[in-house]
Amino acid sequence: MNNILAVAQQGEPILNLIAAPVMEVELKSEWLNHLTEAMMATMLARQGVGIAAPQVYVSKRIIIVASRANPRYPDAPNMQPIIMLNPKIIEASQAKVIGQEGCLSVPEQRGDVARAEQIKVRYLNLQGHEIVQEFSGFPARIVQHEIDHLDGILFVERL
Repeated sequence: MNNILAVAQQGEPILNLIAAPVMEVELKSEWLNHLTEAMMATMLARQGVGIAAPQVYVSKRIIIVASRANPRYPDAPNMQPIIMLNPKIIEASQAKVIGQEGCLSVPEQRGDVARAEQIKVRYLNLQGHEIVQEFSGFPARIVQHEIDHLDGILFVERL
């Protein structure tokens, strides 16, 4: 079975919506597990380091953050992929860092975006447990970029 999903492109209305929260009844559902598996497969197939559900035409607050070196981001640090449901940044450093960003929904375009250097995020994992985690550097940039997708914002709007 081909788990690679179509990726919404800049200009498609789904990318401008504020995504709906994942509801408690959806936690541990087969639907949610299939969606996150397909999101992961799609992100890996397209050399991404993160993906948000709206990018695969599902307007839900779900992101995957998976920094690793690849042809698009040769210097990315390696980390285990993290699936976040209803992520919310609860703290962000005043210090900002400018860094190159690209996006699976905006192919062929990259740009320098200022992001908080360090963030603290609260989210649910697939089992429905609340997790608070800190990120810094490139992984923090990915989280902020993907949460922007949940709020209908593309990185090119921050250039």
